[in-house]
Amino acid sequence: MAKAERPRLGEILVQQRLLTQEALELALTEQKNAPRRMGRVRRLGRVLVEKGLVLEEKVAQALALQLEVPYVDLKQFPIRNEFTQKLPETVARRYRCVLLEDLGKSYRVGMSDPTDLNAYDEVARALQREIQVGVVADSQLLAVLDRVYRRTGEISGFAKELGAAIGEAAPAPATSGFTGSPGTEEAPVVKLLQSVFEDATQVRASDVHIEPQERKLAIRFRIDGVLYPQTEADVKIAAALVQRLKLMSGLDISEKRLPQDGRFNVKTRGTNLDVRISTMPTQFGESVVMRLLNQSGGVLTLDRLGMPPKILERVRAVLSHPSGMVLVTGPTGSGKTTTLYAALAELNTPAHKIITVEDPIEYRLPGINQVQVHDKIELTFGRVLRSALRQDPDILLLGEMRDQETVETGLRAAMTGHMVLSTLHTNDAATTPIRLLDMGAPRYMVAYSLQLVLAQRLVRLTCDSCAEPYEPLPGERAWLDQALRNGPQERYLRGKGCPNCNNTGFLGRTGVYEMLELTRPVIEAIHGEDPAVFMQAAIREIGVNTLSAHAAALAAAGRTTPQEAMRISTPMED
Repeated sequence: MAKAERPRLGEILVQQRLLTQEALELALTEQKNAPRRMGRVRRLGRVLVEKGLVLEEKVAQALALQLEVPYVDLKQFPIRNEFTQKLPETVARRYRCVLLEDLGKSYRVGMSDPTDLNAYDEVARALQREIQVGVVADSQLLAVLDRVYRRTGEISGFAKELGAAIGEAAPAPATSGFTGSPGTEEAPVVKLLQSVFEDATQVRASDVHIEPQERKLAIRFRIDGVLYPQTEADVKIAAALVQRLKLMSGLDISEKRLPQDGRFNVKTRGTNLDVRISTMPTQFGESVVMRLLNQSGGVLTLDRLGMPPKILERVRAVLSHPSGMVLVTGPTGSGKTTTLYAALAELNTPAHKIITVEDPIEYRLPGINQVQVHDKIELTFGRVLRSALRQDPDILLLGEMRDQETVETGLRAAMTGHMVLSTLHTNDAATTPIRLLDMGAPRYMVAYSLQLVLAQRLVRLTCDSCAEPYEPLPGERAWLDQALRNGPQERYLRGKGCPNCNNTGFLGRTGVYEMLELTRPVIEAIHGEDPAVFMQAAIREIGVNTLSAHAAALAAAGRTTPQEAMRISTPMED
């Protein structure tokens, strides 16, 4: 009796009502007309996913059903790094597969394309054992490979290699920037730094910290706002690392007594990184912090920042005005510059002349005139701003309001027909006008120039893959009730930790916002002499749309935890 023919992938998706017959016919036509790659026809599943017709996970589940093999959800599967690394990284990445479990006489291997017989044979040959196939979603697979094949061991190995090379070299005077001949240490230094950047890119690190201590050199990554140790090495390699980084960023390698700032570009894993570097002399050597800016990701738009709809509507309305000042406030690392760049992305049209004055320039934006402040040659914020006003701009962006001259010049520009965007370091929106007055700005300038203040923070998001119900503690419940004004309570979640989030329970961050618009009552209060009266007017204007209320709403929606929401609460709101 002839064996029944397997159903086709498209037929399964149509039967499951995940795809219409008409959409399937269009996808099949596109698949047929698509150019072959490596002699192979483009996969139908990839066509469906790229056109947004079916979710990638649903395609993988249908493929597993078609081939009568299990589907493996890598977001839930307990990956064991040491076991998974038995499959060489080159094989795993080339053939899009991951080693999952030991079945005794065979291994279970997750593959995004189990129909690739050549991949099947090569993986079996690499493992020297029979394999049983499971279907995995391609995007989940790539994320797992980035987590599993971390370069921690590689970084430690290169650090030891560099330490050995320095140890073999003749000691140099204390004033020398680099011990031994440059050719001896350069290769290990380059390999070490390249591995550090590649590993930082894999784990989405925003900053790399290189910190010499008394008996060790610590390298740490900041991921989603939290520092995590990466590796520790012999402190004697610190000088070689710092010198190499200084050379890459054009800094003075002979100056070790003063802090220095610079930048350089590096390409890793197909990603262009713009690296901002800051060095600072410490007790045991120069400490280095590098901010990693992914230039290939582009600039976010305002509607992708997580602003509440009402705040987003008012922000866009104010940005459409021909003049005025908009300030974004918050501590360092709260995403202020990202918000300003998102605003510029919407304002950047051929009809607008835009000039930015920054220190440093974080993202290079096409069509915008960006100026880098350089204090050593007296190219200060105030001087550049005065010159920029003679360039007939429509919109000005000032990286930061840092002194009285910058504040007054910016406010005066806002009064004379320019839209001015800038940042200020304050805890909340209500205290920002008072801070401007403390910096020496006249009351009438603040009242008539400042139109909107946007205060913000960043909170970590609960990992969707390991989220589980959570009952807030009594103290958390009391804070949530106050922040939500005893509003409707939803289901609270907390991530228990999984391979997808490196066992932290969090994956990614989003913005939390509050807005103060300078309405007539607020302006009248600014003209008064009593700060308490102004604060009352500002708090009334902000109303229930505070930082705490927004964070608590995210917690009530299960997007973050109550503890994380409480972390960004300002004292005035408690």
